[in-house]
Amino acid sequence: MTNSDFIESAEQWLNALPNGIREASLAATALIRLPAKTPPWHGTGIQVLHGQSYSLFAAGRIQWSPRHPTLFGGPRFHLWARVTPGGRIVNLTTETGTFVADVSGELELGLYMGLWKNDAGELATSASLYDALQGHIDVLAIAWRGAGVDALSKTARATAPPPFIDDELTRLGANITPPNGWQYLLETGQAEIFTDAVDAAGRRAIKLDAQDDQGIVRKPVDFALTPNTHISWRWRMLAQPSSRAEDSVHTHDYVSIAAEFDNGRDLTWIWSSTLAPGTHFDCPIRAWSARETHWVVRSGSDAIGEWCADDRNVFVDVSVAMGTLPVRIVAVWLIGVSTFQHGTARTEFADIVLQNESGSLQVL
Repeated sequence: MTNSDFIESAEQWLNALPNGIREASLAATALIRLPAKTPPWHGTGIQVLHGQSYSLFAAGRIQWSPRHPTLFGGPRFHLWARVTPGGRIVNLTTETGTFVADVSGELELGLYMGLWKNDAGELATSASLYDALQGHIDVLAIAWRGAGVDALSKTARATAPPPFIDDELTRLGANITPPNGWQYLLETGQAEIFTDAVDAAGRRAIKLDAQDDQGIVRKPVDFALTPNTHISWRWRMLAQPSSRAEDSVHTHDYVSIAAEFDNGRDLTWIWSSTLAPGTHFDCPIRAWSARETHWVVRSGSDAIGEWCADDRNVFVDVSVAMGTLPVRIVAVWLIGVSTFQHGTARTEFADIVLQNESGSLQVL
């Protein structure tokens, strides 16, 4: 749906709602255009109360570079919201989303570029990152009377709804949640790409299915990093998100498992499409380059569809690729990215274990 189609559909639908339904279900509405170059927060004029439901419906595109037309993101990548003062930031996982206000105040909308400093929505990276952006995102914001899903359903039944209303009802009905014990990393936001699964033997696994999407799920651990610390896992690659080397900003679509350390850095072991095993490089995304290092542990497509087992000495890999040695592993991550080339990443993970001379820890 183009921006003009979205705005026209939103306006026509709102105008067609019977007065009784509007008064019973809609507390407030706003149709807002968010320009790419203005970082990051914009007021909506909508006041919500703690516990009140609101929904966002969006369309548009933010172009990251005028020289590279394929580098862009839509609402699921860029659109965030918060209630101020004091609310925690939330983000869309598709082009629609429904939330519950965690505090009373004004609903604000934000365009995300770089990294968040905290869950209040302060930027950790420079606002100058917005200077090169082009485009905009249009948003219909609705504060509901009563439970969001009930109010949304009533308005959908009252008149023929535009597609984005049905899309949000379908998303809410699917009720996709993160794998048990894992949570999405704040810096990359919520997504609906990692889910619980089982392997052919009936053992627990985690499935990744990211179509032009991205996300990182994190499980906290507390495990000493010693010369004997290993991480082992099994994974089954079903669709690689890139057919090109993943070490450039234009092709940085990949699947990996990672260890997060007590110094704030992380090392990810990736299954590359073309890079040779043993290749390692800092993340090519500027906001992540000082934080994240990638190590190619497996390459090519010969084993696509097969369960493969890998084992890495974390201490050795960190010594070679990152230099400064941390003391402890504080979390394990699973990563899926397919937003740079707008492809598909599908993988399954199982049997993640940390082990050293003091014992072992079953992570998955």
